[in-house]
Amino acid sequence: MAPDSKVRHPSIIAAQPSEPHRLPRLQFLLLATFVAWSALFLVACASHGTAEAEDPPSRSGPYVGPANGALVVAGGGALGPEIWERFVALAGGPDARIVVIPTAGSQNDFDDAWSGLEPLRQAGAGEVTILHTRNPNEANASSFVEPLQRATGVWIPGGRQWRLVDAYLHTLVHEELFLLLERGGVVGGTSAGASIQASVLVRGDPETNQVLYSPDYEEGFGLLSETAVDQHLLARGREDDLWELLDRHPDLLGIGLDEGTAIVVHGDRAEVIGVSQALFYDPSEPIRRARSLQRGSVFDLGRRAPVPVAVQDDEQSAEIDSPRP
Repeated sequence: MAPDSKVRHPSIIAAQPSEPHRLPRLQFLLLATFVAWSALFLVACASHGTAEAEDPPSRSGPYVGPANGALVVAGGGALGPEIWERFVALAGGPDARIVVIPTAGSQNDFDDAWSGLEPLRQAGAGEVTILHTRNPNEANASSFVEPLQRATGVWIPGGRQWRLVDAYLHTLVHEELFLLLERGGVVGGTSAGASIQASVLVRGDPETNQVLYSPDYEEGFGLLSETAVDQHLLARGREDDLWELLDRHPDLLGIGLDEGTAIVVHGDRAEVIGVSQALFYDPSEPIRRARSLQRGSVFDLGRRAPVPVAVQDDEQSAEIDSPRP
């Protein structure tokens, strides 16, 4: 019987020729499964990384206001000493070299005795000069913009926005405003001088200031990117007017300033100063409602949200503790 069993044993193995190949095939299936799941994992990680890149937890720089320097954007009417003194201080105080551009006004000539210069002098400005033309060719001359090249601050009074557009948009004067900010200076303005600082102009129609949007005068100087700025807000019952423009430009942030009130903008930080309110309009919010902030409040223009008081205190502490250059 032993010999017979030795003969049959090889025949049993031979009868199942696929048996020796089962282990490699199983390894192949396991490997294929592992590779497939690994690929899915990598795709998921890549997608997650992309989402993180699109919405980072912290921003490296401002999105709306200037990276260097500051803006003072005022709502018209009588401005108190707080606004004038803040502007002059940002321009250098007694060492300030301020250029005033009164072109929004209806006068053709302005001299050093013009009354619009007096609030700046009373606020302590060391040097105040006027720069004015109605001619864009003159505004594009290198000799004309020399005062701007040594200025530490520029102030743009009220009047009609379209006059500023006609004279200065896309000229050397316009370019010098950006260069002033880059070297740490300040640009300020009130009423028309506030609206012109935005990227989209409101009330630019030459015929009337009751028309919010004019297709022929829709571009501002763009010192505040992706914004539209209205002024005399509560005093003239304009609280709801900006929604009309934001329906046309839903990507913009609307800023409304009442008389005697201003925002001081560093990067995306907008501090409210003065006697009344600043309103901020975000058309991306589900409920159509402007946020109203008063003196001492801070609004993050990039995130389109008020800055909590605790964060404001931390920022002020950091400014105090930071050594001055």
